[in-house]
This record gives sequence, C-alpha cells and structure tokens, in this order.
Amino acid sequence: MHFLDQAKIFVKSGAGGPGAVSFRREKYIEYGGPDGGDGGRGGDIVFEAVQGLNTLIDFRYAQHFKAARGGHGMGKDRTGKGADDLVIEVPVGTQILSEDKEDVLADFTEVGQRIVFLEGGIGGRGNASYKTSTNRAPRQHQPGMPGEEMWVWLRLKLLADVGLLGLPNAGKSTFINQVSNAKAKVGHYAFTTLVPKLGVVRHKGREFVLADIPGLIEGASEGKGIGDRFLGHIERCRVLIHLVDISGDDPAQAMRTVNEELAAHEAGLADKPQLIALNKLDLADAELAEGFAAELRDAGADRVFVISGATGEGIDELLDAVLTHLPDHTSTETNAAEVETNEDEGDWSPL
Repeated sequence: MHFLDQAKIFVKSGAGGPGAVSFRREKYIEYGGPDGGDGGRGGDIVFEAVQGLNTLIDFRYAQHFKAARGGHGMGKDRTGKGADDLVIEVPVGTQILSEDKEDVLADFTEVGQRIVFLEGGIGGRGNASYKTSTNRAPRQHQPGMPGEEMWVWLRLKLLADVGLLGLPNAGKSTFINQVSNAKAKVGHYAFTTLVPKLGVVRHKGREFVLADIPGLIEGASEGKGIGDRFLGHIERCRVLIHLVDISGDDPAQAMRTVNEELAAHEAGLADKPQLIALNKLDLADAELAEGFAAELRDAGADRVFVISGATGEGIDELLDAVLTHLPDHTSTETNAAEVETNEDEGDWSPL
C-alpha cells in the first residue's frame, strides 16, 4: 500500500429539491386547488473516523465528493425525497484544514468520531404552502436552497504513544524491528526510511504503539533532506525516544542538531519528555560508550540509555523508562490488528 498523509479534496453538499406547482384536478370532485408539494432536503457531507485506515491514498484517486440533490416536490401534496448523506471515511488522526492551511476545521482523534461538515440545502416550498384566503390559486414556488461547497486539505497525523527520531542512519529501523512487529527496511545508507512506520511494542504485559519517522538533518525545518513534514506524526506522542549513533563523528552535536530542528518545528515537540538512547553499542567498547554518554549528559541529556538495536542489549531498561511515561491503559485507538507493516513505502508526495 502507498502512504499518503496529505490530500486536497473538493466537497459539496446537495442542493434542496425545488417545490412543485400543481393543481388538483379530479373527476367528480367539485373544488380543486393547489397541491404542489415541497422539495426534499439535499444530502449532507459527513466525515467519519474509522478503524483499519492509516493512509490517505484513496484521496489521490477520488478528489471530488458531491452529495445528491433533494427530490422534486410533486402533485397531490407529495414532498420530494430527502437525499442520502455522503459519508467520507478517514483514518483516525486526520485533520481537516482550510484551503490555505491556516485553520483546523476538524480533528479526528477517536474511532467512530463523526461530524456533519457541510449541511445540505433545504427543499423549496411548493405552491400548496402559499395558499391563503385571498390567494386561492398561487403559482409561486421555491427552487430549493443551494448546497455548500469548498476545497479543503486532509492532513494525517498518525496516532502513536511513543515517537522515534534521530539523524539518518541512527539505527531507528533496526530498533523498531527489534522491539515491535514492524518490518522496516534496513540499509547502510541515509534515508532508508522514507515514510513513517508504526509498530506495536509489547513489554511486561503492556502494549503501546511506536512511530518511526524519517531521519532529520540540520536545516530540515528549511526543507533540507526530506524536511520536517513528518514531524507532525509524532506531535501527539506522549514521549520521544531519541536515538544517537555511537559510531558517528560527534554524538553530542548529533543530539543538539535534532533538538534544534524540534524547536524550529514548534508545535511543542521540544517540550515533550525525551529519552536519549546511545545506539549501536555492539560497535564500541564499554569505555568509549561511557565517554560518549558523559558527553551527552554534559550537552543536556538528563539520562542516557546505552543500547544496541541489533543485539537488543540495554533495550529492556529503555522500555521500562518508556512505560513510566504512559498511563496503565493507553488511549491510542490503534491496535495490533490495525498497524500495517507493509514494506512498500510508495509515493508519499502531497497532491
């Protein structure tokens, strides 16, 4: 499955049906009169968050959504049929933004959350409703109110309890494969991960969702590398795991670089609880690891976990610390059955 986290779509609610102009004419009935019924109501545009979706790829191929028009009023005082609502299903974590992306119009954070986004037009009045004691044969009628329409952006922010970040080649894919059911691609080159990955971690009888995003580099907030567009997927995480490569040129500077990009992104990421993990212990000896850990503490880390994503060494202690930041029962609606581990990263570019 391809991954898409932004899509621009056009939505339009249905117009109301026109009222009817009709007069009663029946054999053997002496008095007739107006009997045109009202038009039916147009369909609403409704958005609903559903289980089993974690991409907006469907909106690449279907970008226009128009609800049906209400039915025409008819003679014999028959009201036109109201149109069915058009329900648009989106993944949990989807936001609806205005066309200029300045305003958040709706935010779906729970399965089953449902909103009427655009209301359908009211049906027009038929001529029977205009009859008065002085106007016995009215021919007035209303055409029905038009529907509402607008262009909006859909933006997906994956719901996860824990976010995983670091520079490219920090070992994030190896780590998420080690601790979860994810099957992330691992390679000896930068930007192996091109789109966010989700994995379900089970540790000491607890379960939480871990999100791995593509690596950040200096200047990511200005669009360098893949940029910082995927940081939105960890904005709702309760705690962040920051992996630092022990085999890098300057681990302390690597940590500062990522933290500076978090601060530049704003959205409160720099203020979230952060667990610093010095990764790839299997490539260094204990003395070197302790030296780099001391440098990270001097650079601002409260505590440093020395781990190896490849061998699993030190990971249990790190996961123990993660659990202290999570409630006993996490509120994230994503479960093991919903998290996809498809290796086909596909096209993530916005429309």
